Amino acid sequence: MIDSERGLLEGLHAVDWAELGHAYGRAQDVPEQLTALCGHDEAAREGALRSLSGNIFHQGTRYSASPYAVPFLARIALAGPRTVRVGVLSLLTRLAIDWHDEYDLPRGIDIRAWRAAAAELSMDEALAWYDERIAAEPDEEKRDRIREIRAEWAAGRLMDSRASALLSYDAVRAELPGLLPLLDDPDPAVRTGTAYLSAWFPEEAATTLPLLLDRLRIEDSVTVTATALVAVGLLGDRTLAPRLSSRLDAPEPLIRWAAATALARIGSAEGTDGLGTDLTEQVIAELAAAAADPPKPGIDYNEGDLPGYTSRSLLSLSALSLSAHDRETVLCGVADCLTVMPGDHMEWTARTALAVAFAEPFQHGVPPFPELTGGQRRLLRALVKAGPWGAYGRKFEESLGNRQLPDTRAALRVYADLPDDGHDERTACVWC
Repeated sequence: MIDSERGLLEGLHAVDWAELGHAYGRAQDVPEQLTALCGHDEAAREGALRSLSGNIFHQGTRYSASPYAVPFLARIALAGPRTVRVGVLSLLTRLAIDWHDEYDLPRGIDIRAWRAAAAELSMDEALAWYDERIAAEPDEEKRDRIREIRAEWAAGRLMDSRASALLSYDAVRAELPGLLPLLDDPDPAVRTGTAYLSAWFPEEAATTLPLLLDRLRIEDSVTVTATALVAVGLLGDRTLAPRLSSRLDAPEPLIRWAAATALARIGSAEGTDGLGTDLTEQVIAELAAAAADPPKPGIDYNEGDLPGYTSRSLLSLSALSLSAHDRETVLCGVADCLTVMPGDHMEWTARTALAVAFAEPFQHGVPPFPELTGGQRRLLRALVKAGPWGAYGRKFEESLGNRQLPDTRAALRVYADLPDDGHDERTACVWC
């Protein structure tokens, strides 16, 4: 093992891993994988990181073994082999928040709601539910399988996904103060991973924000700067608007996007009065510019989907009292995003944009297309080309119909006066 006297794995065998569970059963293989992360064999280190990512964090699910692995992973992120530290920081972030299901961009973590949801779980109720299933199941083999699952619950190896995820989140939160010095690490990838990790712990903002702001003052990496700016927006409030707005004039498009994204979040946060007319207009203009010409990605927010994040930020600002010009700019920006964002991120944006663009019902039936505003026309034409049509777009199609708009691609294409491209009958799959 590399530099074992550092104590990266101290206490590893004091944990009863066989009594803990992960995606593939008992967790007695976790110590071997954590040990391999600290070894000399690069291929073994990479394999161990893949294995850990697949068993203590499997398709977003956290297990009873997950929080127990966190302290060892935190030590490895701090002082482990150089080639695994970035990957370990990424795994710690996933153990805390999954990819996307514990937060809602652009708002970020709603930790109060999450804690309240997890607190609703009663182990007695869960076990009683399994007892009812056991009593009602006539097939002995299936009954035995349900008994096995109940036993796993009773032993604490399985639990409600919200509760198990929160245990992992809190385990990472406990390690965060010790990880924050990595914001000053010589490796920009480590600084980026640490800034991204720090963005999801609002309960630690009093400690984290000053460090992020100090890093921004001296940082020379565009990726680190952009990641830290968005983190500041997710953790901060309106008092930080002057510091963030100064970055709207940066020469790098990714930094301007990050500053606008951070400002959109703090300006649209619940209970605020916005950013003021001039700054709001500047933020909308910058986000719309990023929608028309997306910066090169390089940060992890929204799984790297900058257009999707941009559309959400623009739509969050639409709830403010905007001028007609700014509202049109928002719609045009969202339309630009829809044509380039991944299909699996599109359905919410499409429905929300329709609600913003057509908030008021038509008084005398659907008007001719040329009578719509420029933003409305641009949005509908983008939806013809890129909307989530077909089996995965039913709610979107219902949203069109509820607004008296054509609710099939073919009909909307004709209404929007677009040429037939031969795809009207295609059933779109948002996962493709």
